[in-house]
Amino acid sequence: MKWIILLLFLGSAAFVHLRGKVRHRIGRQLTDHSTFMAPINLLMYATSSVPGKPYLDVEAFPNLAPLRDNWRTIRDEALALREAQRIKASDRYNDAGFNSFFRRGWKRFYLKWYGDAHPSAVQHCPRTTALLAGIPEVKAAMFAELPPGAVLQKHRDPYAGSLRYHLGLVTPNHPDCSISVDGEDYHWRDGEAVMFDETFIHHAHNGTEADRIILFCDIERPLRYGWARAINRFLARTLIAGSQSPNEDGDPTGGVNRAFGVLYRFRLWNKRLKARSRFAYYGLQWLLIGGFLLWLFWPD
Repeated sequence: MKWIILLLFLGSAAFVHLRGKVRHRIGRQLTDHSTFMAPINLLMYATSSVPGKPYLDVEAFPNLAPLRDNWRTIRDEALALREAQRIKASDRYNDAGFNSFFRRGWKRFYLKWYGDAHPSAVQHCPRTTALLAGIPEVKAAMFAELPPGAVLQKHRDPYAGSLRYHLGLVTPNHPDCSISVDGEDYHWRDGEAVMFDETFIHHAHNGTEADRIILFCDIERPLRYGWARAINRFLARTLIAGSQSPNEDGDPTGGVNRAFGVLYRFRLWNKRLKARSRFAYYGLQWLLIGGFLLWLFWPD
């Protein structure tokens, strides 16, 4: 049984790695969160009712039309937030999912995250949160800012139960401010939307002198079977909702992010180790992985 589990895990991890044209190096993929989520993600891919390609047709999601129809209203609330400097990086270690993005200039203001709207979002963005409340397919939403010179390096998002929707609000409207998903480029435009599968490797940059603000949403992946939808929603309510991060005091903080504040101390030690010796850093990673596998498959 253990060997069957191992083979299933390795097979699903290999599928995730080989999916698409752009891939991580083997060493990075082995320790990437998408590898550990691979068996669950394979279930999402197998039961998906949308094509397994980097970009998807926004018109196939008609319930999202009110967002694009009201993009100027949404933009006005985003601009008010920017003026008040509320779209910002976290000033604490309480945003595990996006912590690495902050170092390269990316900023955010959460509207909702796999649950009800954040209290701060209802207060500062009543029209946008009302629009989002009328579209149950939107599981998470935020305003995301990419200032001039900011870069997001190549990465996969860990969970395939959702798709990513971007609506341009304030953009340079120029190819030098763009995202690449599995090697295919798209540049944001004011009032235009794009839908993509964020479990393909993607990266973004703003090489212009102008700011970029978008409405960023996680949309529930359409699945063919009721039992698969039930599993997806259960995981979203439990696992993914645990990564809630606050904008202000009074907003919810998920269990994952409460633990992240403690675990990040170990992460800082790990980074210092990597700076001193990459051999020791990667050797420790392989030792931990090897020790876990040895414990798992040691004969009884």
